[in-house]
Amino acid sequence: MTRDVGTSGSPDERAVLLVAGLAELAVSTLGSALGTVRGLLRRSDAAELAAQAEHDLVARGRLVLDRYGTVPPAHLEVLARHARARRGTDDV
Repeated sequence: MTRDVGTSGSPDERAVLLVAGLAELAVSTLGSALGTVRGLLRRSDAAELAAQAEHDLVARGRLVLDRYGTVPPAHLEVLARHARARRGTDDV
């Protein structure tokens, strides 16, 4: 029989129940992941699948480095370029 925790119970009891729930979730997720891995290892094209996964990971890494690796131009530099471009077209 399960009892409803709700807002009743001591904070210690709620913490224990929360940790137990998280542990159960982790175990069930791990079990599901292991089942998926077992299924992938049985495939005849496992080497090709691994090569494709490596290619995808390299592409993701490249995207991350491109996104966060380059420093965007300084805001004032961008404004100065716009002003210079405007002055060049207004003079004509």
